[in-house]
Amino acid sequence: MVDTLYTFRRCPYAMRARLALAVSGVRVEVREIRLRAKPEAMLAASPKGTVPVLVLAGGGVIDQSIDIMRWALHRHDPEAWLDGDDRALIADCDDRFKHHLDRTKYPERHASDPVAHRIAAVEWLGLLEQRLARHDNLCGTRRSLTDAAIMPFVRQFAAIDPDWFAQQPLPRVQDWLARHLQSALFETVMVRFDPWSPNDVPIHWP
Repeated sequence: MVDTLYTFRRCPYAMRARLALAVSGVRVEVREIRLRAKPEAMLAASPKGTVPVLVLAGGGVIDQSIDIMRWALHRHDPEAWLDGDDRALIADCDDRFKHHLDRTKYPERHASDPVAHRIAAVEWLGLLEQRLARHDNLCGTRRSLTDAAIMPFVRQFAAIDPDWFAQQPLPRVQDWLARHLQSALFETVMVRFDPWSPNDVPIHWP
């Protein structure tokens, strides 16, 4: 039996879970979902209704993306990603940066001032710029869990207005993001799958 991953290609939380699964080589049955028609099997496993959700073959459910990352890497960590697990920085990204990202990208949803939140998000990215002045990745010379956990959210922020983002005084962040987006690993996790239905033949990935 194999573990089952419910995912959505463009979701940054699902993206970072897939990054860890792919680098670890831990195979799962991947089930791409439609956000407007979430499978009953996924909702039964995790009523909160957000991706990613990892249903373990032996029983149990992991429905937090960072927990899926650490679970996969504890099983197999060929690039020693766990050596670069900066829990405080990841938590700050998930809290402060995600707060400003959402209110920049979806101002109508949050009744927010997108310009003010965009400025605050850039200020937070300045913390990454300072780190990247010391080495190529957030926790050292090699990519690690911290890079994979944070990069999908920086990608989402940059995509709101790519021309504007390219003009910001964040050359190291821009270079770091480009390197990760151009990697073979990122290409692997962005493969397109048709939305899953119960009668489909299982797709094992990566």
